[in-house]
Amino acid sequence: MHDRDSGWWVVTAEAVLETKRLTKDYGGVGVFDLDLSVRRGEVFGFLGPNGAGKSTTIRMLLDFVRPDAGEVRVLGADPRVAGPSVRARTGFLPSELSLWGRSTGRQVLGHLGRLRGGLDRAWTDELCRRLDVELDRPVKSLSTGNKQKIGLVQAFAHRPELVVLDEPTTGLDPLVQQEFQRLVRETADDGVTVFLSSHTLAEVERVADRVAVLRRGRLVTTERVAALKELAVRRVVAETREEPDRRAFAALDGVRDVEVEGHRVSATVEGHVDALVKVLARHTVLSLDVEEADLEEIFLAMYQDQDQDDPRGGRDRSSAERKPQEAR
Repeated sequence: MHDRDSGWWVVTAEAVLETKRLTKDYGGVGVFDLDLSVRRGEVFGFLGPNGAGKSTTIRMLLDFVRPDAGEVRVLGADPRVAGPSVRARTGFLPSELSLWGRSTGRQVLGHLGRLRGGLDRAWTDELCRRLDVELDRPVKSLSTGNKQKIGLVQAFAHRPELVVLDEPTTGLDPLVQQEFQRLVRETADDGVTVFLSSHTLAEVERVADRVAVLRRGRLVTTERVAALKELAVRRVVAETREEPDRRAFAALDGVRDVEVEGHRVSATVEGHVDALVKVLARHTVLSLDVEEADLEEIFLAMYQDQDQDDPRGGRDRSSAERKPQEAR
């Protein structure tokens, strides 16, 4: 955190990554006044549409790009001063992965391991097995997904303290995506922080503890995934033995678009379904179907809210102005 009175930066003990008013202005586009705090052992989703400023933020975190203003600490250090040390302790997968095309996957991983001072061969072999990596063909002959798997292995292979992943599941088939998700959760359980950037909510919602939403270079909100799900819209369909009275559902908070057709009831519910279920329970419920919360709708609504605040994207509502607020 930042002590405004003294002007000194004070690193929060549990924080692995912190920014304060971090700004990079490319003529009206870029990243502006970004405040983040990512905890040790946390999977932190960094979400936003393409062009929102996610990759620019990551480049500033790793000192590939220098900010125009603001402050940043990664693993307790300023990457502008301690860049090589920070990067040595960080695993990184860029959104646009470039590998040595004539080398095989095995040669690429060996070379990167030597650059990092050695390779834990048993752990690297385990990663390759779990992600089904093609090791013995030239990289240039591999599909996008197979190249991406090599990129993932190199990000985790040296057992870093922080893993930064930019669009990590590009080209991966569903089974490999599931294994990747398991790897991320296991990594966090071991106390490693994972910073996961994506434009796709589904990529992070199964593994992230919290998510930050970026829009036009500005932070829209930071929330726990569980809190976001409480805001989500669900569709509930039930069948009862007795024919219910539609009027019983009229005054329920967060329940709308109620349709009663004989013994079938359907409704849209914002947030918890408890109130609706209690009314249904006055009857014998033969079946009950609750659709999975659609978090994509929440994020789209956030983007629309921002545009309404300022069509130019010049002002965002902070997380303090949104409900539910981030847990302190």
